[in-house]
Amino acid sequence: MLQKNETYEGLVEGLGTCGEGIIKCGGTTAFVPFCLVGERVRFKVLKVDKKCAYGKLERVLNAAYERVNPPCPVFYKCGGCDLQHMNYCRQLEFKRELVARSLLKTGGIDFNVGITVPCEEEYRYRNKLALPIGVNENGETVLGFYGARSHRIIPVEDCLLQSEWVREVIRAVLKYSKTQHIAGYNEIMHTGVLRRIVVRELDGKFIFALVAAKRADVSYLIKELEKNFKEFTFLLNINASDGNAIFGEEWHICRGEGSFKAVSNGIEYTAGANTFVQVNDGVREKLYSAVLENVPRDAVALDLYSGGGLLTAMLAKKCAAAYGIEIVAEASRCADELSAANGLQDKMFNICGKVEEKLYEVLKKTEGKSRVIVCDPPRKGMERSVVNAIKNSGAEKVILISCNPATLARDLGILCGTLKESDGGLLKAEPPFDSRYEITSVTPFDMFPQTKHVETLVVLELR
Repeated sequence: MLQKNETYEGLVEGLGTCGEGIIKCGGTTAFVPFCLVGERVRFKVLKVDKKCAYGKLERVLNAAYERVNPPCPVFYKCGGCDLQHMNYCRQLEFKRELVARSLLKTGGIDFNVGITVPCEEEYRYRNKLALPIGVNENGETVLGFYGARSHRIIPVEDCLLQSEWVREVIRAVLKYSKTQHIAGYNEIMHTGVLRRIVVRELDGKFIFALVAAKRADVSYLIKELEKNFKEFTFLLNINASDGNAIFGEEWHICRGEGSFKAVSNGIEYTAGANTFVQVNDGVREKLYSAVLENVPRDAVALDLYSGGGLLTAMLAKKCAAAYGIEIVAEASRCADELSAANGLQDKMFNICGKVEEKLYEVLKKTEGKSRVIVCDPPRKGMERSVVNAIKNSGAEKVILISCNPATLARDLGILCGTLKESDGGLLKAEPPFDSRYEITSVTPFDMFPQTKHVETLVVLELR
C-alpha cells in the first residue's frame, strides 16, 4: 500500500482520461500527470484513497521517444495545458484511443474510431482569451491562469495557445492597474476591482470585455490598447457576485458597438463578448463541413441545443428546412437575427425552450418528411428523454457532436441499444441489441491541441 508523502518508482502502463500516467505500484494504482507509456518514473504520493493514489512526477528515469520539452515555462504549474510533454502525433493518437476506450467502457460500443483530424497549428490557435485577474501574496495585481484544480493564479506574460497579441493585452491591463491604482480582485477577502479580461478575435477585429466588481474608469486602458489594436470594441461588465460565473448581468459599451460581424461556412453572423463560437477557427470549419457533408439536400434538419443558430443557418442554407431548439432566450433571438441577415426566414425556424419539451412537437410537425437530427449538447450530454425521442424518431440520420467522450458514450449506448435501463440506471445489454440505428463513423477532431480535450463527430443511420 502506498503511503502519502513517500516517494516511489514505477513503470507507466497506460494513460488516464486526462493524459496522466497509470502506474501499478505496491498493490495500488497511482495516477501521475506528465508521464508517458513505457517510461520508468519517480513520483511522490500526494493523496491515497481506498482504491488508488495520486502523485506528483519527481523525475523521468527512462524517457519515451514521444516525450518533448514543453515550450511553455509554466506548463507544469498552469492548469491550462495537459499534453505539452507529448509530441503532436502521439497527442492525436491519445485522443483517438480516449474516444474508443470511452465508447467501449461506458457505452459497451466496440467501434473502429477514425484517425483524429489534426489542427494545422499545434500552438497559437485560439481566437478567445479569458484571463483571471487577482492579487498575489504581496497585494500586487497579477494576470494568469488557474493552477490545476485550484483558483490560485499562475502569473503569465504570454500563452502559447493564444495568438501573439495576448502579450500586449497582459501588458496593457497590468499597466492600467498600476498607474490607475485599480487592484485585482481578491476572491477570499472580496476586495479589489478587476476580475477578468476576456478577448475574442474575429477576422482581425477584437472584442474586449473587462469584468470588474464595480464601475471603473476604463479610458486609460482603452488608450493603451489603441497603441497595438486598430479595430476593436470595448465593454465593461459588472460582476459583484461571489460565484464562479465569468460575467454579471450589467454591461456597458465603452468603445465601438459591442459586437462584430464575421463569416463562417458562407454564413454571416454577429458575435459579442458572450456569444458562443468555437475557439479554433480552422478546426471549426472542418467540423461543420463534415456535418454538412452528411446531410442530404432534400432533408429537414433538426438542430438540437442550437445556441446562436450558426450551424442551424448552415443546415438551412443546404437543406429543405432547418429547425433550431435552444433554451437560452438571448441565443434564440440572436438566431432569429442571423436568419434575417442571411435571408433564411423561409427555411430557418428557431424555437426557444427546453429540447426535451420542444422536440416532440417539431418531430410531429415534420412527420412524413426526410429528417436528419443534429445534436451538439453541453458537456453533461443529452437528457434521457431526448435520447429516447431520437431513438424512436425514425430520422434517416442522427449526427452527434460532443466535447465529452464519457457522456457521448452513454448517450450512444442508449441510441444503439448497447445500454438498457434498469431501476433508473443503465446496464450493458446483451446482443442482439434493441436499436433501429447503427454507427457509420466516429471521428475525433483536435479542437484543443496540447490539452486533454477532444471534439467528436458521430454519424448514425437508420437500419
